[in-house]
Amino acid sequence: MELTILSRLSAKDQALTFYNSKNLIVQNLNIKDAQQIHVSFEKCTNIQASSLTITAPEESPNTDGIHITHTRNIQITNSVIGTGDDCISIVSGSQNVQAMDITCGPGHGISIGSLGSGNSKGYVSGVTVNGAKLSGTTDGVRIKTWQGGSGSASNIKFQNIEMYNVTNPITIDQSYCDQDKPCKEQSSAVQVKNVVYKNIKGTSASEVAIKFDCSKSHPCQGIVLQNVNLQEQGDKTVKAMCNNVKLSEKETVFPQCP
Repeated sequence: MELTILSRLSAKDQALTFYNSKNLIVQNLNIKDAQQIHVSFEKCTNIQASSLTITAPEESPNTDGIHITHTRNIQITNSVIGTGDDCISIVSGSQNVQAMDITCGPGHGISIGSLGSGNSKGYVSGVTVNGAKLSGTTDGVRIKTWQGGSGSASNIKFQNIEMYNVTNPITIDQSYCDQDKPCKEQSSAVQVKNVVYKNIKGTSASEVAIKFDCSKSHPCQGIVLQNVNLQEQGDKTVKAMCNNVKLSEKETVFPQCP
């Protein structure tokens, strides 16, 4: 086993970073109230992480639970994450990522991206989220990319997921813009393709339970909704908003794209 651990507690860095590590087992960690990212896997290969408990206040900014970048063959299981940002964030250079038996909330859900910021190339492939419970999060499962980027997010599965009072349960956003001034419209985009949403049920805290906001020049391709049932929370009636997406729906799907 080759292992490098960078452990820091400063306002600018992660609490715990595994850097350039191979054949690593990480288990039974309890990490609380990091200044920013709690656990980061960077340039790692063959990682098994299990039984992690990560907590931070809901209002704490940029406190991702688990952040995965340029990492291959990583499995995260049986973990409970509640923070002020993404429970799990998977960004460029990551391949063959599995997350199973994840409890998420509060936070911003399970995210791929953002990818393509500053006209950069971003690549993520082979991601499976299988078995997750999300409660009271701002987002459920989402893919977010910037206009002007390039590359791809492909071969992704979100399955066997329960959501309760989640504001944006299912999202693909190819016009992501996390900055003060508006982002200008650009023709290039990170291609999103071959994404499956299967056996997803629960309640949405907003009117839009499913949102596919894809690029005109690079439409989302191979998107599948299978056995998806998202209902209103309280007296709201939910709907789907779908732009520039090549979509197939199997078995029961609600709400459906118009």
